[in-house]
Amino acid sequence: MAKSNYTEDNIRSLDWQEHIRTRPGMYIGKLGDGSAFDDGIYVLLKEVMDNSIDEFMMGEGNRIDIVVKDGSVSIRDFGRGIPLGKVVDVVSKMNTGGKYDSEAFKKSIGLNGVGTKAVNALSINFKVTSYRDGQAKSAEFSKGVLTKEHKLTAAPNERNGTLVEFVPDDTIFKKYHYVHEYIDKMVWNYAFLNTGLTLTLNGQQYTSKNGLRDLLEKNISGETLYPIIHLKGEDIELAITHSNEHFSEEYYSYVNGQYTTQGGTHLGAFREAVVKTVREFFKKDFEPLDVRKSIIAAVSVKVQEPVFESQTKTKLGSHEVAPGGQSIRTFIGDFIKEQLDNYLHKNTDVAKAIEAKILANERERKELSGIQKLARERAKKSSLHNKKLRDCRTHLDDLKDQRRLETTLFICEGDSASGSITKTRDVNTQAVFSLKGKPLNCFGLGKKVVYENEEFNLLQAALNIEDGLDDLRYNNVVIATDADVDGMHIRLLLLTFFLQFFPDLVKNNHVKILQTPLFRVRNRKETAYCYSDEERKAAIAKLGPKPEITRFKGLGEISPDEFKHFIGKDIRLEPVLMDQKASIQELLNYYMGKNTQERQEFIIENLRVEKDVEEALVK
Repeated sequence: MAKSNYTEDNIRSLDWQEHIRTRPGMYIGKLGDGSAFDDGIYVLLKEVMDNSIDEFMMGEGNRIDIVVKDGSVSIRDFGRGIPLGKVVDVVSKMNTGGKYDSEAFKKSIGLNGVGTKAVNALSINFKVTSYRDGQAKSAEFSKGVLTKEHKLTAAPNERNGTLVEFVPDDTIFKKYHYVHEYIDKMVWNYAFLNTGLTLTLNGQQYTSKNGLRDLLEKNISGETLYPIIHLKGEDIELAITHSNEHFSEEYYSYVNGQYTTQGGTHLGAFREAVVKTVREFFKKDFEPLDVRKSIIAAVSVKVQEPVFESQTKTKLGSHEVAPGGQSIRTFIGDFIKEQLDNYLHKNTDVAKAIEAKILANERERKELSGIQKLARERAKKSSLHNKKLRDCRTHLDDLKDQRRLETTLFICEGDSASGSITKTRDVNTQAVFSLKGKPLNCFGLGKKVVYENEEFNLLQAALNIEDGLDDLRYNNVVIATDADVDGMHIRLLLLTFFLQFFPDLVKNNHVKILQTPLFRVRNRKETAYCYSDEERKAAIAKLGPKPEITRFKGLGEISPDEFKHFIGKDIRLEPVLMDQKASIQELLNYYMGKNTQERQEFIIENLRVEKDVEEALVK
């Protein structure tokens, strides 16, 4: 084997924007096309928003206007505005920013001066304008390179603040699109965590009077066992309740306004402190799982100079609350011990409801213990020879692996579809779980069906979600079924399973539907795969007269050689999104419950015969 020379010529220094563009994952996580809530285009939006929120947290400006249209983003805050002499430097020089001065930004989200630089470097067009004391200064960039610096101008009618406009680079974020529901949820979070702040998104107003209590009320589906407990102190806010519809724990955790989707030291301290306080209040040594089962809670803390485990700030890693050096565990523990204990003494009805729920959880756990033990042994034994699961090498809990966010489990119907995906998948990040026929309709059944039904038990074990999402093994749980009646039915049955027993999996945007082409249109020179009738017509117009048209009716009809185009870099995933106001119980009752008159009328009104559909598509 020939050896390559390693000389001074091999050493290269990258400009700041080149480094960001060469290694974008270091700064914004995974790229994606916008179909997932943690795709990079939302991180770009969030990085700019965080700066505006930091201004509000410092008492400067109580309004932020956001416009997202045709792939472009505009964010205008009414804070102090960037110092006019530093407009270019703040968005284009690494390690430059006001947040190194802890007195100026005591409890800000962004601390390392990277956020807006990453947005700048990863945008095809980026413009920043600062309005300050009746004057304005603008600068325009493309891919991080300054293209135009405007002279200082008068702006007597403009309030102080900063306007940032950008268009993500579509050579990096290929075929990207913004999903309104994801941005809507992001903006609501900002509103809940910043009472007194008014935000507008494309003209719609977002504001909150009651903070985390409003957050839970908006996100809880169905009834709670008792009114939401809402506790506030300096640098900490909590909201807690229990639900009848949940079989697991559900948390919303935040640090300095940042949604820490993976929790961290603050959430761990919260979970521990709730159990300890409840035990001491009732003077009973309850099991932690019995106390926390079905809990829905939100916790927000403000920390000086927080340490996150990644640039995308999804998990808090620091243990100290500066100043004073008090640990986060002690800070949260002492607050909950005092405030929650006082609340339970003053609200005896709530205390009784909590105790009754804990005792019910204890009874159910003991009833399930025998079934669980057998099911776990069966799952462990079958995992060595499980023909249902073709696992991948990387998993979501491999924290040091940069590919962890790409991890995907395809849930397929039958051997033909799973065979095609298995042969063409990326063995590092893509796993396949094969169903045998239609799964059980579990609507209205108890949790023990998860253990008694072998297929559900093996799926639960494959995902590793029995005790919550902390150890979830795949970031994307993709339902890959045929686009026919049976395939749609299987989708509903799987969604019923997830919503009934693991709603957090859906609410946290892990569940998606694989989109595969309905048609293949080709001539001798070119092949086009079409996902809709509109795409089919466009392909026919492009490829000329009388191209060969194939209608795919099932995944098994698509050869492995073709399938590689549909689960690789151009994969199309449709997220399963829930209306935040929707009740899971009402949804499941309507779609999967008894055949009500309302559902019959809906089916009759929307009925389309397959033959008629195919004839319409051929025309």
